[in-house]
Amino acid sequence: MAMPSLLGVFAHPDDESLFAGGVLARHADAGARTGVVTATWAPDTPRGAELAEALRILGAGERRMLGYADDRVPHSAPGGPRLRDAPLDEAVGRLVAEIRRFRPQVVVTHDAYGGLTGHPDHVHTHRLTTLAVQAAGLERLYPDAGAPWQPSALYLATHPHSALPALGELARAGKGMNTVPDERVTTTVDVRPWLERKWAAVLAHRTEVDRGAAPGLIAGFPAAVRDGILGTEWFIRQDAVSSVAGESGLTV
Repeated sequence: MAMPSLLGVFAHPDDESLFAGGVLARHADAGARTGVVTATWAPDTPRGAELAEALRILGAGERRMLGYADDRVPHSAPGGPRLRDAPLDEAVGRLVAEIRRFRPQVVVTHDAYGGLTGHPDHVHTHRLTTLAVQAAGLERLYPDAGAPWQPSALYLATHPHSALPALGELARAGKGMNTVPDERVTTTVDVRPWLERKWAAVLAHRTEVDRGAAPGLIAGFPAAVRDGILGTEWFIRQDAVSSVAGESGLTV
């Protein structure tokens, strides 16, 4: 069975590689259309250029950037509002346009916690994506954003409680550990066959490596620890987003 087209929607450049880089590479290798929408940072910034390189490595096509400012980095989008300050209807409408333009069968985004760290941009991107996936299929919502298109499923990138031992080094480095009960995880993907590509995409975000953010922290860990953190990707499938979900979804 052909793998479904896949669109990731993430808050910052590097989130796509850290949380779904393996799944993106796997789908691309299988011939599926893959893409990523990034909510913050402007294309003409260093991180915008790094994102383009990471997407090239993952086979995820061109940059699709909404161009809002990172909550903690105002210069990430000079003259633009912070993501959380942008009018909700405007931001959802812009994301609806991206979904209708790409026409994915599957959309992947942050979970309701905003992932391990709970970054406010992650949390808000989760909210925007949940609304946009539902709105994209309704012809009377955002009629100027293109022809309606209903994705078959929404997957939320997450981490189960059982992953905490593998994440221990991140916890000791002060990173938050927002994990969910294992029974909430619907899809577990072993991405070790694509781990080299995923890691190369993470390293493409040189700014984050150099400043010691999550990519930089992980780069300082032994290879076995790094592989334990990045070698599996977990998701919560939201079947309720569409009554026509069918069987399209991520392949375990």
